[in-house]
Amino acid sequence: MNFFKKLLNLSTNEKEEIKKQEVNLSLDDLFVHNFLEKGGKFLYCIQKEEVVANLEKVLKENNWKEIHLLDHSLKSFFKSEDVHILEKHQTETPIVTSCEHLIADNGDILFSSRQLSSTKLTDYPDNFIVFAKTSQLVKDTGQGLTGIKVNSTGALPTNISAIKRYNIDISSDNFLNYGNSNSKNLYLLLLEDL
Repeated sequence: MNFFKKLLNLSTNEKEEIKKQEVNLSLDDLFVHNFLEKGGKFLYCIQKEEVVANLEKVLKENNWKEIHLLDHSLKSFFKSEDVHILEKHQTETPIVTSCEHLIADNGDILFSSRQLSSTKLTDYPDNFIVFAKTSQLVKDTGQGLTGIKVNSTGALPTNISAIKRYNIDISSDNFLNYGNSNSKNLYLLLLEDL
């Protein structure tokens, strides 16, 4: 009981000091914290069956009857009677894709031309469903770029970009992002593979 009394009787300066203390999180905890802080929707899956079940729930929740797959290897997650897979993306059609890496220190999702082709992120619809595995977590953007280089056989992919905000209503004051809003309404389905 004395612990709670001491905690509640802390001065404002002491409370500020506690808030400033550095907390060391694991890579996955850090990513999830930053991802959720930016407005992303996160679904953790242990088995492939959970990915399929969560995809069905996301589609039903949003009343999405059509999708566009950027990564055709993900087609096995969908039952043909549940959703119609379009060949070309349309303005309101959600995009389903994989990614290169998940960046832990800022909660970004890194893509390349392997997922996006030559189309800019801003040219895709606002709704994204991203499938990733825990082995794709990296500490920072530098490690993500190194991972792309290491995983590339032959020519390096181009069109490397990241979704930085997961709420399409938020505007950024950062002048470097002016005219280049890549905010997306994003669901992340993360499969444990480690």
